Amino acid sequence: MTLAIAKKLKAKIDAEPNMRGVLTRDADYFIPLHGRVVKARKLQADLFVSIHADAFVSPGARGSSVFALSERGATSAMARYLAKQENESDLIGGVSLDTKDPYLAKTLLDLSQTATINDSLKLAKAVLGRLGEINALHKGSVEQAGFAVLKSPDIPSILVETAFISNPEEERKLNDDAYQNKLADAILAGIKRYFSTNPPLAKSKVAER
Repeated sequence: MTLAIAKKLKAKIDAEPNMRGVLTRDADYFIPLHGRVVKARKLQADLFVSIHADAFVSPGARGSSVFALSERGATSAMARYLAKQENESDLIGGVSLDTKDPYLAKTLLDLSQTATINDSLKLAKAVLGRLGEINALHKGSVEQAGFAVLKSPDIPSILVETAFISNPEEERKLNDDAYQNKLADAILAGIKRYFSTNPPLAKSKVAER
């Protein structure tokens, strides 16, 4: 279901001028969570959107949600980046963390991560608002958690819980082609609303051409 929604979203994004969608997978196979973030960073993505279907032990749970990274999740991600010395020159907007001063490296990464979380929250709010037009919301505000797929230090990232697959009514909707299109339209509308006030910055490699 989520792959079908993602493919529909990509097609709609590709139909927009000056926009291009790239899937982390194009068939029903598993990609390690950190590998998805790595792929997005290699492509110098402006945004990262993870599409999920929620589930709970009770079939009564329902509604759509959108998550951004929590501060606690950011702290653990920062520790991992610094510990592994993942010092690619483009790690945080072209600033290398390959520095003799560990406090400077931590500060640079912290500033980048904080700005990215703020942008992620703006994107999440825009998408949540659109989802609320086609489905009940599980909670009325953006939620935050330490999901691995949200831990890029420099790409605004959100996780969309489209609906509860454990809820019979919502499962039926998620299986419906027309409803999948509505979900893709809602996510795209939220992305476009975000970009209208937060245009993407030119990436360093693009600027060098």
